Amino acid sequence: MSLDSIINSIQSHKNEPNLNFELKSKTELFTDQLFHMLFDANVSVTKSIEKLGQVFDEITTIACFSPKNTCKEVWMNFLEKLPVIIEKLNSDAREILDNDPAANNIEEVYLAYPGFYAIAVYRLSHEFYNINMPLVPRLMSEYAHRLTGVDINPGAQIGTPFFIDHATGIVIGETAIIKNHVKVYQGVTLGALQVSKDMRNKKRHPTVEDNVTIYANATILGGDTIIGENCIIGGNVWLTESVPKNHLVYHTSETKLKPKNN
Repeated sequence: MSLDSIINSIQSHKNEPNLNFELKSKTELFTDQLFHMLFDANVSVTKSIEKLGQVFDEITTIACFSPKNTCKEVWMNFLEKLPVIIEKLNSDAREILDNDPAANNIEEVYLAYPGFYAIAVYRLSHEFYNINMPLVPRLMSEYAHRLTGVDINPGAQIGTPFFIDHATGIVIGETAIIKNHVKVYQGVTLGALQVSKDMRNKKRHPTVEDNVTIYANATILGGDTIIGENCIIGGNVWLTESVPKNHLVYHTSETKLKPKNN
């Protein structure tokens, strides 16, 4: 096969003429700049907002975003929500500091905790999800997923404050509802009982009420599954049914010990 034939064959299979990977790189840049504007004391809010507005225009142009309002109006509406978002995130950071004995100071939480970064990107992407902005909220969440190991769909509804410890391996589905003062450890999955496209517009993921702690590698599945307030879900638990409030759920396993042969 000639080089021209190879090129033509490859080109013939590129059947998404509007697919532009620049959208991904610009969204990742936008996400980082937004995070730094909110928390870096050396970053000017005034200058950052101007730069972010320019990047946002570029993103919406590539994404073919055409809401009822203009892009400028969408951007201004998003900016109006930022004071509330940063207030929530400061509460999340304080919750991490107050509950993790390994956290030495609040600066460490902002700078070094992947769980906090994942929560921050979730709260920002969630606002774009709410206005049905195409691709961008998911690109933001997948960027955080790649950096932190935490996969939070931007459609999830998460209260304040929210605590993630160790972060890696956490999965929170699109229709999950997490209320206030919830603590989640590594490896936790809040997922669906089954994967079926006809469930697209149905609640597929669990509801977690106030003051619940979910320990490492617990799996909670199903849109009808509700974890009542003040519950503790132990490590490695598998749940597909609701748990009433004020309960402890734990997994038991048999561990055997025998002498080592000399």
